Amino acid sequence: MFSNFNHLQFADGWVLWLIPAVAVLAGLWFYFRTQKQFASLRISSSRSVASFRSPWKGTLKAMMPVFRVLALILLLVAMARPQTTFDEEKVTTEGIDIVLAMDVSSSMLAKDFSPNRLEAAKNEALAFIDGRPRDRVGLVIFSGESFTQCPVTIDHAIMKNQLSQIKNGLLEDGTAIGMGLATSVQRLKESKAKSKVVILMTDGVNNKGLIDPITASDIALQFGVRVYTIGIGTNGKAMTPVAMSPDGQLIYDYTDVQIDEGLLKQIAQKTGGQYFRATDNKKLKEIYQQIDKMEKTKIEVSAFERKTEKFYVFALLAGLLVLLDLLLRYTLLKSVP
Repeated sequence: MFSNFNHLQFADGWVLWLIPAVAVLAGLWFYFRTQKQFASLRISSSRSVASFRSPWKGTLKAMMPVFRVLALILLLVAMARPQTTFDEEKVTTEGIDIVLAMDVSSSMLAKDFSPNRLEAAKNEALAFIDGRPRDRVGLVIFSGESFTQCPVTIDHAIMKNQLSQIKNGLLEDGTAIGMGLATSVQRLKESKAKSKVVILMTDGVNNKGLIDPITASDIALQFGVRVYTIGIGTNGKAMTPVAMSPDGQLIYDYTDVQIDEGLLKQIAQKTGGQYFRATDNKKLKEIYQQIDKMEKTKIEVSAFERKTEKFYVFALLAGLLVLLDLLLRYTLLKSVP
């Protein structure tokens, strides 16, 4: 667990040792000044002077040296550089670099998932990201070509925003599994993380792209990237888009669900990952939960300390006291002896 707290400390604490010296000197100065200024006088009774009161301006002027001493003390405190510090202790946590490679071809709009495969995949991916607060996560989308929707980042707010915006039609239609995997590996090859993972999800058969999926998996193996593959689609037939009407509406029909499970298993096995088949929303959620449990890499997070300077508060108070001293001396108390 993280332990954090705020407290005040001084970067140049040795300056504070001057404050007692200032206080002693000020006390001695005030004592000797008082002895020199006032002479003793013997009288038979104090009743004759009891009604006399020291004029308030005289009392205030006598107190002016106190303002100056306080201003000097505050200035010394400012020179000691007071700081508030926020500390975090060293902890052991979990963190890896992950790229989600998501098929966005037209078949991902099939309605065997609620509301369709693509939206179900996005929802479960969002939940997965929320469960990995210390991981860097990126997003690659592919259909007939591939595209980096979001580079690997620890800023999950940006990542989730990019994920929520993906939809069918952003890329040429088709299923370029090799291109999707190759682009994902490209995003991870410079990573210094101890564990690098691609979660590749598709509902089809590779039929597009310049890079063969097996070649892409060889590249992943070369850079130490582990690939988990997910085939998404029910067993049998599914209500899938087959055409578009003149008014731009998708036309659906029941078609056979064709997933190249052999290829996806081969990619996973070669890179040290695992293949999963998601046939409904519940199964897809369970798959993400299983991957989440499997991918736990322990790393040590170094402690860090952030300091915020607070000297200006004391310097400001010292300046105000000096200003008050000058104003009173040359205005209200100018005529006071």
